[in-house]
Amino acid sequence: MTTFLWVIFPYMCLTTFVVGHYWRYHYDKFGWTTRSSQLYEDRLLRIGSPLFHFGMLGVVGGHLIGLVLPQGWTDAIGLSRHTYHVIALAAGIPAGVAAVVGLLILIYRRRMTGPVFSATTTNDKAMYAVLGAVIILGIWNTVAGSLLQFGGEYNYRDGVSPYFRSIFAFGPKPALMVGAPLGFQLHALLAFLLFAMWPFTRLVHVFSAPVGYLTRPYIVYRSREPRAVRVMGTRAPQRGWERVG
Repeated sequence: MTTFLWVIFPYMCLTTFVVGHYWRYHYDKFGWTTRSSQLYEDRLLRIGSPLFHFGMLGVVGGHLIGLVLPQGWTDAIGLSRHTYHVIALAAGIPAGVAAVVGLLILIYRRRMTGPVFSATTTNDKAMYAVLGAVIILGIWNTVAGSLLQFGGEYNYRDGVSPYFRSIFAFGPKPALMVGAPLGFQLHALLAFLLFAMWPFTRLVHVFSAPVGYLTRPYIVYRSREPRAVRVMGTRAPQRGWERVG
């Protein structure tokens, strides 16, 4: 069971994440969208969407720092473990709370707005449930592990972080997760499950940044009225924005 949970299952989920995105991009390009519902309701969306997205940026950034950077690196620059945890708490808890509040607003909007609820798929509902559970467990682990200190403070950078890096180094060390508290284990397993679900939900829009807008040509708006003629003659049309009328 240990091998399945912390070796086989993670690689199954990560493989599904990669192959699923490849398949969907090549065979379901028209479905690669968030299926925006802003036209149906935008009051709650203007509140919930920024809270959720900016909160998640903080959550993801904190995870990247905590999981990817070895503890020895922060020790080497003179950042004590206590100071690191204080900084993590000060930044992580507000970001997590913002993400949860934003997600609750978006779920409430999706359930209570008829057209939006009608456009909600079964995959969307399952994704919201798993995503919400992952975020709430992450906040609980932070609070219980660092503030409440049930059974003593657990330093995830001694166990979870090395395990995470070992997965991507193709040398998994499942024993590191066996010794972690139950909350961290559930958080990790649900996170892997979320990665497996990712390609088949609206979460694919994370990889669709509108980079092309930076290099696209200007859109030229032309008046229906005849172009003004200068006294000295007509002027050649210019590229880019032009005064009309």
